[in-house]
Amino acid sequence: MPAKIFSKAKILIVEEQPLAQSYMKQSLEGLGFRQLRFADHAISAKEQCQDEQFDLIVCSFNLSKHQDGYQLYEELKVKRLIKNSTGFIFISAETSGSLVHSVLELQPDDFLVKPFTIYELKSRIEKVLLRKHHLYSVYQLIDDENDSKAIKKIDELLQNKSNTYSAILLRLKGDALLRLNRNEDAKTFFKSVLDIQKFTWAKVGLVEALIANNEHILAQRMLKTMLQRSETRLVALDLLGRLDIKLNKFDDAQLFFSQAVDIAPRNIERQKTLSHVSLLNHDYEKSYLTQKDIASYAKHSIHDHPDIYLNAARAGIDFALTTDQTDQVNRIARQTNQYLNDLKQQFPNSNNQTQIDVLNARLHYLKDEHKKAKALIEQLDESDSQIRSVDGALDKAKAFHELGFHNKAQTLFNQIISHCERHPSVSDPVFLRYIQQQQTERRDIKMGPKELNNHAVTQFNKGQLNIALEAFTQAFRIMPKNASIALNLLQCLFDSNAQGQSFNLLLAKKCYALLNEYTLHDEQATRFEKIKAQAAKMNLQLSE
Repeated sequence: MPAKIFSKAKILIVEEQPLAQSYMKQSLEGLGFRQLRFADHAISAKEQCQDEQFDLIVCSFNLSKHQDGYQLYEELKVKRLIKNSTGFIFISAETSGSLVHSVLELQPDDFLVKPFTIYELKSRIEKVLLRKHHLYSVYQLIDDENDSKAIKKIDELLQNKSNTYSAILLRLKGDALLRLNRNEDAKTFFKSVLDIQKFTWAKVGLVEALIANNEHILAQRMLKTMLQRSETRLVALDLLGRLDIKLNKFDDAQLFFSQAVDIAPRNIERQKTLSHVSLLNHDYEKSYLTQKDIASYAKHSIHDHPDIYLNAARAGIDFALTTDQTDQVNRIARQTNQYLNDLKQQFPNSNNQTQIDVLNARLHYLKDEHKKAKALIEQLDESDSQIRSVDGALDKAKAFHELGFHNKAQTLFNQIISHCERHPSVSDPVFLRYIQQQQTERRDIKMGPKELNNHAVTQFNKGQLNIALEAFTQAFRIMPKNASIALNLLQCLFDSNAQGQSFNLLLAKKCYALLNEYTLHDEQATRFEKIKAQAAKMNLQLSE
């Protein structure tokens, strides 16, 4: 590497260990670098990036004060405190699969595992700085969001026979074509690249172009092949989830996103999508667990916001209202209070009292303290109809419905949906679909989840099978993951049939499928075995 590039390169070292800082300083100065800056925590690194444009940042992942390296790099990228022309090298002593996959999704220029030798460091730095130097004009156009000119510049460089960065330039061109929504051109381009060499990035780019071009069958075929390879499994799962959302196959989308989150849990946007898809599938337990993960991983990150804690509390209440396990309900109630306490500690000056009042009202409702719940809801300012938070407004609409204020609930649902349609950026399409689903279900079913199930059980015990069957069917509609309701509904279907009522085989099969997935306690298992024996006598095939 030319000594001139060495001496002029501005390098920021982000490392909190004094000995490691000293080692890096001596090593880099020995290699000829003269413009070195140091930061021992993320806040200092961000301040320096605001004041100066660096050619290279070497960042330790294992930062313990405020943000870690992952959160720092994500924020630098999102806030554009560093440009594409800035090299970024992660160094880490930790090499767990979830960490490595999460970091690689952010696409740093390199990842160096501790301990490393000065020669390894020298080699990695040389490689990154040379690439950034020679392709600076392309990166600058991309930073300026001038992708059309960037493509022209890339084509010029590709025609130069002395160019040694063809693969990188080709990838940059493919990315630019996708950003420009030139999907047909992108498809042709990626195919031509793959004819020369089977680059992983080109396969991914081709799939993205196919999905954008509505060529779903071919995209699915490629993605299923990519699932089999460890280096492409994560991106294949993510793309399959996105494709299934596009195809309205939400159960499959949830499965793919769940597997992707297991591999790389720190991708907050994917976690949010998983939570929304889970809600749409009435899987309130999965949504709650996902929101708990978001609250954990988002702390101190660019995603840290009062809504993170409020949404975790809301998801807990939604789940608690759909389970009949008292211990679980009590644990969730305690955790909800903890999230509200965390919110006050993290954001003491935030103005969220109305949303907290609604949450507390729903907590009282959960504990069957209806008078306290109604008192909190009735003291809310009726004149304030502005929607400042879609999540908060949705929670309020749910509270209205649960406490019997059905007209208010439906009016608020209409306002939320109208707001989301006018401002598409405030809510993704999946979440809007969930809001619309909630409006329809709560218009059709006046009782809250707890009252509905209790009402169904009461009518069943009285022998009012027709009323019980209708109530259990409604309960299963809004709580299709609740094994107790599925078992009661299945029992009710058979008992009603014995009294001469028609038998809903499709509904029975749905209950049977759910019950087969769950570990039932002894009494439930005994009831289920009797039902299966009864089905066998009737020659009914409940399994698919």
